[in-house]
Amino acid sequence: MKIRAVILAGGEGTRLKVLTSKRAKPAVFFAGKYRIIDFPLSNCVNSQINDVMVLAQYRPQSLIEHIGSGAPWDLNRDISGGVRILTPYKAQASDWFIGTADAVQQNFTFIKRGNPDHIMVLSGNHIYAMDYRKMIDFHQTNDADLTISTITVPFEEASRYGIMHYDDSFRVFEFLEKPENPPANTINMGIYLFKQDVLNQELWNDHFRSGSFHDFGKDIIPNMIKNNARVFAFPYSGYWVDVGTMEAYWQANMDLLSNENAFQVYNPNWIIHTRTEERPPALIKKGAIVENSMISDGCVIESDAIVRNCVFSPGVHIMNDVEIDQSILFTDCLVEKNSVINCSVLDKRVKVGENCLIGEHNSDFQITVIGKDSIVPSGWTVQSNAIIGPDVIPDDYNTNLVKSGEFVQTRRLPYEI
Repeated sequence: MKIRAVILAGGEGTRLKVLTSKRAKPAVFFAGKYRIIDFPLSNCVNSQINDVMVLAQYRPQSLIEHIGSGAPWDLNRDISGGVRILTPYKAQASDWFIGTADAVQQNFTFIKRGNPDHIMVLSGNHIYAMDYRKMIDFHQTNDADLTISTITVPFEEASRYGIMHYDDSFRVFEFLEKPENPPANTINMGIYLFKQDVLNQELWNDHFRSGSFHDFGKDIIPNMIKNNARVFAFPYSGYWVDVGTMEAYWQANMDLLSNENAFQVYNPNWIIHTRTEERPPALIKKGAIVENSMISDGCVIESDAIVRNCVFSPGVHIMNDVEIDQSILFTDCLVEKNSVINCSVLDKRVKVGENCLIGEHNSDFQITVIGKDSIVPSGWTVQSNAIIGPDVIPDDYNTNLVKSGEFVQTRRLPYEI
């Protein structure tokens, strides 16, 4: 039996704010050294699925560079599978992807090449460890046209997802896409396993259906259930989170430090593979205090600095007498002397000058975000829930106080950056 996995990685990710202004959401850093896309990719290879296609669209450069030939995942294969990245192309009948189903439909000529028996459709935006082989066995045992992986979430979160109802045999009889008042809290995880011929027919039916959003949740799944297709739910009980919002992204990183039920990045039986840079070991100098934090290679933490409950990507440099708590710093950030950072996310190569105050401790965990390649000048205060866009330089600020809720962005034209 031949399985081909298709990872949807084209989303703009506007709810992650400035973190996705220069990259696709699946290319955002997670847990210091990883990118979000590493998790579904690693799930595939750990489940012995070695034939993977990634559908990219919005700002795919970081994603393409990160995945490359697929070598870190042992997917640099020419004959028996491997990884391929597909992007929209201009042809007589193709254009930018409209919805998740349209992304698959536009590329289905490539997806069905080699005639795989089943197509597994995955999201590139989720953090979880799942052995897809169990779902595949379940799918075959039930002779399903479509199997959807489900999980139970708190009721207050259920309105963000598709709600599933199924009988004692796990056959789905009702699907509600993101209802305002969800009647249940068993949700669609965005993990689908289709018979190839069924998916082919459903995509064509949807392509010509007037008024369709060309989306799996809004259109494909409800119509399959309506037409009495064999749609089954596969319950999952492990750790899973959709890091589609800044709050969920920050909390998932913090979970790694304090929650025993969080994703286990140190599980030797389920390795998360990634493309790593050649960096020296992390250096923590005498007198520095580092507690409950994940520190990647190449980081330098100078004397008398205090780092608590933080996640650092490679190459972060923290100078003397700096205090940082509950924050996420991406690659090559620099924080100069005597600055304090709380509840913040700093993108790549952010520079924070001396004697700055960034964010603050608060009961609502309002997160301060600073975009890629931006500079916070010495002596500046950036309050909680403020946002500084990418490429901001000292001349872009009106005052040395960025207030809560304020958004500072560069005044330069794109070609000047």
